[in-house]
Amino acid sequence: MTRVATGPSTRFFAVKTTGGWEKTVTSLISTRIALKKKPIYSILVLETLRGYVFLEANNAQVVGETVSGFKHVKSQVPGMIQFPDLEKFLISKPTILELGVNDIVEIVGGPFKGMRAKINRLEVVHSEVTIVLLDAAYQMPVTIKANYLKLVEKARVAAT
Repeated sequence: MTRVATGPSTRFFAVKTTGGWEKTVTSLISTRIALKKKPIYSILVLETLRGYVFLEANNAQVVGETVSGFKHVKSQVPGMIQFPDLEKFLISKPTILELGVNDIVEIVGGPFKGMRAKINRLEVVHSEVTIVLLDAAYQMPVTIKANYLKLVEKARVAAT
């Protein structure tokens, strides 16, 4: 996110774009801001939210004028976006903090990519997880890095 200057009255607005063209639209918007001296303070493109570009400005009219006429801009989303709603996409939590013993995970990298597994043990300090492969013919414990895992199902807590 490029931040120029923010004031107390700045707000965030979303613009819907053609999926995959967010960076091109951002480049076009940056050029228009520089040429026409539009009061847009920052432009934000999130990898996890395809099809949207977020602009920080004083009001929606400035955003509408800035993005009008571009080929891959579909529309301006009505209303403002609160910064805490965007902040959760900017701050990433380590994967291991979301995982627990007996959770079902999918392996997204490495030699076991695409397989499902059950977590046996967590080593938070080393960010390693010992898992048992569910798709294997026999139970084989494997220790891998936590960022190779994607949570599929949380473990059910037994009622006592």
